[in-house]
Amino acid sequence: MEVILTEEVPKLGNAGDLVRVKNGYARNYLLPRGMALLATRGRVRELEHKKRVIEEKNRKELHGHEAIAARINVVELEFGMHSSEEGKLFGSVTNADIAEELRERGIEVERRKIDLPEPIKQVGEYKVAVRLHREVSAEVAVKVTSIDTPPPAEESAEEGVEESSEESSEESDEESEGPVE
Repeated sequence: MEVILTEEVPKLGNAGDLVRVKNGYARNYLLPRGMALLATRGRVRELEHKKRVIEEKNRKELHGHEAIAARINVVELEFGMHSSEEGKLFGSVTNADIAEELRERGIEVERRKIDLPEPIKQVGEYKVAVRLHREVSAEVAVKVTSIDTPPPAEESAEEGVEESSEESSEESDEESEGPVE
C-alpha cells in the first residue's frame, strides 16, 4: 500500500514522502495515528504540486540569501570599546551589537543567525559566521579597538599604592635586619 507521510517516521521517511508499506502497518499504525494519508491520485498530484511550490520558494529564498551573503562578506565592522591595558574589554561585543551595526549599514539580519559562541571580550580582529539559510552562510569581519587608555588619575593612584607598598616592604626589611632573639 502507498501512503504519504504527514510527519517524520523513523526508518521510513520524512514528512511529504510517498512510501510503500505493508497493508497492516498502514491500516493499524500509520493511518490511525495521523502519521500518514492514503496515497490517492488526487493526493499524490497535490503533494507533487506542493513540493514544486516549496522548491520554487526555497530557490527564491536561497537566491536572496546569497545576495545578502555577498554584501556581508565585504563588510568590516569596527567597534570602539573601553578596555584595560592588557586589551580586555570593559563590557563585550555580542551578536545583538553585530546585528545592530549591520542594520545601520542596511543589512537586515536576525541576531539569532549570527554564530557567536561567546561574546567578544578582547581587543582584536575576528571573523564571525552568519548563517542566513541552511545552505548559505557568510563571514563578517569584526574589529574591536580600544577607544582610550585608563585616565592618568587612575595611573597615578596605582603608582602611589605601589610606592607605599615598596616603602612598607623596605621598612619591614629594616626591622627584620635587627638582632634576632
